[in-house]
Amino acid sequence: MPLRIPDRLPAIELLKQENIFVMDDTRAHTQDIRPLRIVILNLMPLKITTETDLVRLLSNTPLQLEVCFMKLKSHTPKNTPIEHMMMFYKDFDILRKQKFDGMIITGAPVEQLGFGDVRYWQEITEILDWARTNVTSTLYICWAAQAGLYHYYGIPKYPLEKKMFGVFKQTLLDKRLPIFRGFDDEFYMPHSRHSEVRRSDIERDPRLQIIAESPECGVSIVMAREGREFFITGHLEYAPETLDNEYRRDKDIRDDVEMPLNYYRDDNPDNPPVVKWRAHANLFYNNWINYYVYQATPYNINDIR
Repeated sequence: MPLRIPDRLPAIELLKQENIFVMDDTRAHTQDIRPLRIVILNLMPLKITTETDLVRLLSNTPLQLEVCFMKLKSHTPKNTPIEHMMMFYKDFDILRKQKFDGMIITGAPVEQLGFGDVRYWQEITEILDWARTNVTSTLYICWAAQAGLYHYYGIPKYPLEKKMFGVFKQTLLDKRLPIFRGFDDEFYMPHSRHSEVRRSDIERDPRLQIIAESPECGVSIVMAREGREFFITGHLEYAPETLDNEYRRDKDIRDDVEMPLNYYRDDNPDNPPVVKWRAHANLFYNNWINYYVYQATPYNINDIR
């Protein structure tokens, strides 16, 4: 089945150019199917780019998904037109009255701040508390992963001496998990962050299970509540050019920017990136939708607890 997303969302035309079939609301209403409802809290500065990245991955499932976008009432984005936000995003105060089969909370450019110093931290904690009883399974990405681990389990984050920036090989720690069905023994994941969570802290809490990690970038995926929560410290959703765009943007501003590791062909930024993570990214999201959302969510969405 195709992906069902709001009419006129820019991602529709961008993904059609990639030969990805998406269905807008108008056409979807002609099908008598109960779609899985996915809500995305998009905290990234370049909202349209992140929308497209996530919709691209969600589009590969054979199930029909209805995607909507959540925004914070306590924060106004600076890099996305207000018209776009008004047309495609709804405040948490409106969406909190609803139930969702799945949720994705993205990273945010605030990881160098203490959690309590983030201007919208109070609203974020309200959303995290709400998600536990109103969503079947939630993916927390990058800063959101750190925020969720801290809020739910008291896991601290630590500043890094230098930015974790590049594409790093990951090792599976439990190959039997449905989230890794079809995976190879190793896979790659882009990372772009200034802080980390540590294995030693996570291992102290029996409610948490580290399911993938790397000798270079540390803990990469943590699972909790039998798959109702996944905390991902990297960015499987990144498009091929995202790290390159970030590198060149920062390089124009500062002279101490290091290039992303294991990313460019022959480690030469004059060469194009080598994409190593796309197949496993698609598989990860497809497994999440199938095994942790579709097969776990109740028939009546209002029965989610």
